[in-house]
Amino acid sequence: MTKRKLGSLALTALVGGSLLLPSNLMAGAEAHSPSPQTAYVKQELRATWIASVLNIDWPSKPGLSVTAQKEEFMKYLDEQKAMGMNAVVMQIKPTADAFYPSRYGLWSQYLTGVQGKDPGYNPLSFMIKEAHKRNMEFHAWFNPYRITMPLGKTAELSDLDKLPETHPARLHPNWVIPYGQQLYFDPGIPEVQQFVIDGIMEVVKKYDIDAVHMDDYFYPYKIAGIPFPDEASYQRYGASEFSNVEDWRRDNVNNLVKHINEHIKAEKSYVKFGISPFGVWRNKAIDPTGSDTAAGQTNYDDLYADTRTWINHGYIDYIAPQLYWNIGLPVADYAKLLEWWTKEVKGKNVQLYIGQADYKINTESNEVQNWFDPEELPNQIKLNRSFQEFDGSMHFSAKDLRKNPLGIADRLREDIYRYPALVPSMPWIDNEAPKAPQVGKAKQKGAPIQFEIRDHKHSDASYYAIYRFNGKHKGNIAEPKNLLATVRKEAKDQLFNDRTVEKGQTYTYVVTALDRTHNESKQANQITIKVR
Repeated sequence: MTKRKLGSLALTALVGGSLLLPSNLMAGAEAHSPSPQTAYVKQELRATWIASVLNIDWPSKPGLSVTAQKEEFMKYLDEQKAMGMNAVVMQIKPTADAFYPSRYGLWSQYLTGVQGKDPGYNPLSFMIKEAHKRNMEFHAWFNPYRITMPLGKTAELSDLDKLPETHPARLHPNWVIPYGQQLYFDPGIPEVQQFVIDGIMEVVKKYDIDAVHMDDYFYPYKIAGIPFPDEASYQRYGASEFSNVEDWRRDNVNNLVKHINEHIKAEKSYVKFGISPFGVWRNKAIDPTGSDTAAGQTNYDDLYADTRTWINHGYIDYIAPQLYWNIGLPVADYAKLLEWWTKEVKGKNVQLYIGQADYKINTESNEVQNWFDPEELPNQIKLNRSFQEFDGSMHFSAKDLRKNPLGIADRLREDIYRYPALVPSMPWIDNEAPKAPQVGKAKQKGAPIQFEIRDHKHSDASYYAIYRFNGKHKGNIAEPKNLLATVRKEAKDQLFNDRTVEKGQTYTYVVTALDRTHNESKQANQITIKVR
C-alpha cells in the first residue's frame, strides 16, 4: 500500500494500557473536547503532500490531457490555499522515474500510463510556477531507491526485463536488488548513492524549488522472514570496516543524507533539505533514550534511518516525523511521541514539522476509535502548538482533505488555519532581512481598496506580508489575526487589492518584505483609508 498506510501497519498489535495523557501534556490535549479559544500562530509551515505514486492524488489517473492535468493541479492548490496552506510537497520521482525531462529517469507512467512517454509539457515547471503564483513553497519530493511499485496483492514486479530498455535499472542491472514484489537500487553501492545525488541535483540546478524532500523509504520496510539480499555488496564495500551489516546500512543512509545536503547548499544555499521519517526512532525497550512506544519496526533498527544523527550533525534543515497515531494510543501515543521529537530537535538547527494522518479520519482502524472523533486531529494540532519547538504540519494527503472527513477541511479553513501564516525562517541558512518596501497612497477602485508596493532596486525580497488594522492606527504585527495576506513579488512596483473591506470602515495597512528563507523586513510606512 502507500507509504502512509505502511506507517500504521508497521506497529505491533495493540497492548493494554491507559488512554490518559502524561500529566505534563494534559494542558495541550484535554480529553478530546474543543478548546474555547484556538491559539493562533503567525509563523508555521502548513503543507499538504500530493502523492503521484499509483495516482494517489495527482494526476487522478494516467492518460489525462495536458489541460485536464493542469486543471486538476490548480484546483488542488486553490483548495489548499483557501485552507490556509503555505506550502506543497509534490512527489516528482516516485519510482526511479520523473515528472520532468531527466537524464536520471524516464517519464513517469503515472502521467501517461506508459513509462518513458512524453506527456507533452513539463509538469514540474508548471507546478512550481503555479505554487509560487499563490505564494506557496514548493517542496520537491524524491524517492531515492524504489524502482517498481506493486499494483495489487498478486502483482509481480521483480522482473527487470519488463522495464523499458533505456531504464537506468536496465542499463545498470548490477545496481538492482529484488525484494518481495519490488525492485530497488542497492543503497550500499557507492555508484548508486552518487546516481541518487546527481538525480536530485539535476532538479536543484534547473528548477526554482524551495526544498528537497524525502520520506521514510530508504531501506525498505522488512518482510517477515525474508532478509534484504545485500550480502554481496556488504562483503564488497562494508565488511572490512563494519562488523555487522546493520551499522553499514545505517552508514550508507547517513552518507547519502549528508552528501545530498552538502551538494544542495553548494549549489543554492537557500534551498532547504528535509526528511519525513517513520514516527518512531527506537523503542524505549531497546534503547532507554528511545520513545515510550512498542512499534513493530523502527527507523534505526529496521529502516536504517538514524534520524538522531541527521539532527545532531545538521544534515537536514527540517524533520517531519509521520505521527500517524491517535492521542493516548498505548502502542504509540501521539502525545508521547510529539514530546519525544521536540526534545530531539531542542537547541538544534533543525525545524520540527509533524506529519498529520488526515487519511485516517473517520476510518476503521486497529487503534482505539479516536479517528471517529472530529476533535482528534484538531486536538493534535493544538497540542503541537503548545511546544516551542513545533514549527508546522504536513498533511497526508491532498485527496483526503478534499473529501473533508468529519469536516476537517472546513475546520482548518474556518478555525485552525483561519489566518495566514508565514513559513518560519532558518537563520542558520540566512539571517539577513531585506529592506522595508514603500507603500503608495491607498485608493478605492470600485469595491476593493488598492495601493502600490514599491521595492528597492536591488532588493532580494521574494514576497510581501500585508497587515491590516481596524481604525486609524496600526497595531501589533506579531498578532496572527492582523496578517491579512501574503503576495508573491512580481514586479518592483506592484499593486495590491484588498477585496475584503466593508463599507464605512476605516483601515490602516502596513507591509513588510520577506526573502526566500522568510526573513522579514522592518515595516513600511503605514497608510489609512476609509471605505466609501
